[in-house]
Amino acid sequence: MDTIKANALAMTALALAAVLSVGAATPPPLADTVVAHRMMEIDGLEIFYREAGSPQAPTVLLLHGFPTSSHMFRDLVPELADRYHLIAPDYPGYGNSSAPSADEFDYTFDNLADVVAKFVDKAGLDTYSIYLMDYGAPIGFRLAARYPERVETLIVQNGNAYDEGIDNDFWMPIKQYWASGEQADRDALRGLLTIDATKWQYTHGVRNVEVISPDTWDHVQSRLDRPGNQEIQLDLFYSYGSNPPLYPQWQQYLRTHQPPTLIVWGKNDKIFPEDGAHPYRRDLANLELHLLDTGHFALEEDGGVIAELMRDFLDRNTGSHN
Repeated sequence: MDTIKANALAMTALALAAVLSVGAATPPPLADTVVAHRMMEIDGLEIFYREAGSPQAPTVLLLHGFPTSSHMFRDLVPELADRYHLIAPDYPGYGNSSAPSADEFDYTFDNLADVVAKFVDKAGLDTYSIYLMDYGAPIGFRLAARYPERVETLIVQNGNAYDEGIDNDFWMPIKQYWASGEQADRDALRGLLTIDATKWQYTHGVRNVEVISPDTWDHVQSRLDRPGNQEIQLDLFYSYGSNPPLYPQWQQYLRTHQPPTLIVWGKNDKIFPEDGAHPYRRDLANLELHLLDTGHFALEEDGGVIAELMRDFLDRNTGSHN
């Protein structure tokens, strides 16, 4: 009986020790297709990111659009992680990253690109493909033009680099704000930050609105509605005016370096219409263009199609193992 009691006490002690050590233990390695949710400190900011796949595989840097975050890639990352290393950061002011007030951080596209560049360096990404979407395009093209030798390929999804892509009615009040910088023109854009506008971005132009999860706009709007976040977004609306003057530089990058490029574009998008997709043909020789019958956030309705197109494209144009 004493032996039984002693064994029981020993087992209890071992179990307690295991429980107490959980917090200090090194997490076990993850399977390649399991998505890790991590934080990285950059200049005092906590940058949230999603990561999956072997770091030895070709890397795809996924750059999200407005007003979402790496959340937009939540389904794409595990789809490709068996063969590729995928990493998707949230910019400052978005998703789960730090969101200092507009008085504490200068929200410009130059600064967002600088944070992403430091993130890339700290993550040890020497070469990578870039997925460019919406705001991800001016951030990604800044990186590509700065470090062209690092970029293996581009995947462009409703991401603009040509004047034709912003020559429509949607951009008129934003261009007015660029021109004037006036408070009245700034305030006129606040309607773009409401739940109705957010839901419209996800549902306009889709084939079947019933397949678009409300989790998308619910996730986004909760971030937009944080105190002070409207001012962050309005600062970036104004800063977007710094992008068109850089279009010639980005186009020269494309002509000079000729990165293999896959375009997967939601053709019913009213923000970045398909008029912005076709001009890439002027500057790129190795270009594949697919116009999808969906809207702005094409991954929500055609994520499976985009994943297969990416897999085929990346297999042929990166250092992936066969």
